[in-house]
Amino acid sequence: MSYHSIFRHDAFLDKVIMVTGGGSGIGRATAHELASLGAQVIITGRKPEKLDSVVREITEDGGKAIGLICDIRDETQVKDTFTKVIEQFGKLDGLVNNAGGQFPSSLEDISYNGFDAVIRNNLHGTFLMMREAYNQYMKKHGGSIVNMTADMWGGMPGMGHSGAARSGVDNLTKTASVEWGKSGVRVNAVSPGWIMSSGMDTYQGDFAKFVIPSLAGNVPLKRMGTESEVSSAICYLLSEAAAFVSGVTLRIDGAASLGTRMYPLSDAKNSHSYNGFHRAFIPDVLKSQEEPGNPEENPTQDLQTQENQTQERQA
Repeated sequence: MSYHSIFRHDAFLDKVIMVTGGGSGIGRATAHELASLGAQVIITGRKPEKLDSVVREITEDGGKAIGLICDIRDETQVKDTFTKVIEQFGKLDGLVNNAGGQFPSSLEDISYNGFDAVIRNNLHGTFLMMREAYNQYMKKHGGSIVNMTADMWGGMPGMGHSGAARSGVDNLTKTASVEWGKSGVRVNAVSPGWIMSSGMDTYQGDFAKFVIPSLAGNVPLKRMGTESEVSSAICYLLSEAAAFVSGVTLRIDGAASLGTRMYPLSDAKNSHSYNGFHRAFIPDVLKSQEEPGNPEENPTQDLQTQENQTQERQA
């Protein structure tokens, strides 16, 4: 089995692309898809065991990948990481700023340290990675950057620290697209809604027990998205097909960020999911959930089938 991308198999042949937070979730899926399309992928993160696992997966599937330890909040580590990549590969064609994280909390309960940690991770880290990619290589050679935001368009109740950081990334994306256009650098972002990703398993308590299982019912398409549906959007923005696209934040949320509470959502039909990632798996928090909609078009069931096939292959 291999990644079933909708893009041409050599779309990123000989390209060097870095994916932060590539050891799990959307970053892992994106790294797999880029590698399957011919890219030399560099994944970064703070946990070597996660990076080693994904590099091993990609190598087994015939792709090229290396892992580098990098805390995106640490300016020195960020600078050193880009220096290593450019010394080893001679270039950097693309950067996917996927790394980030947050925790659920109401504003009145967020400590200064908690707020600062999320801002540093999601906003400061993104800025440092963008700046070094530009200064160390893209300023003279061009390139493409894709940042990660979130569904923060109507505020982000329960995660105000993350909403503030992600809003900052959206504006930072727009600013960089204007300032760095002179160098042939395109800067875009993706804004995923509720995606079936391993990141969901980091939440605990009532949020995991009650909130996450209810999310699909608040989407007009009446389902959650897949990691593949985010990865394919990232690949598009990195690709030649988006050569005149810059300063855009693409929402991948099934229209969940639109509409109003006054408009009731009906049961949905004909909502087809795209699951190209052959190594995708269901977050534990969703494994016991039966999603609404046609069972034949249920992305959770599709992922379960893929997970079983992958386990059989690895056995």
